[in-house]
Amino acid sequence: MGITEKERDLADTNTDSDTEIELTDLQHENAVYDVSVDVIAVLGVAEMKIEQVLRLGRGAVVELEHRVDEPVDLMVNGQLIAKGEVVVVEDRLAIQVTKIITNK
Repeated sequence: MGITEKERDLADTNTDSDTEIELTDLQHENAVYDVSVDVIAVLGVAEMKIEQVLRLGRGAVVELEHRVDEPVDLMVNGQLIAKGEVVVVEDRLAIQVTKIITNK
């Protein structure tokens, strides 16, 4: 997104190189849309002893403390934002959101 004509005029008349152009509220809001965040689907957790972890090999099964009929958690930057169901889209796993979590 480029600068507006008004901002260009302000920049042209400004002789102090340390002064920043003021951004409008909309530009501040739009600036966050390009920020990347980590999205993680938590299928479940398992507690294991180190001995068990070291014995894991190809074909090993790790049971999770999560039932098949329970929704999975969808986390963004470590914060729970939704719950959903695991689905298959073409040849990939995906999460179909069933509930949005709001912080109160």
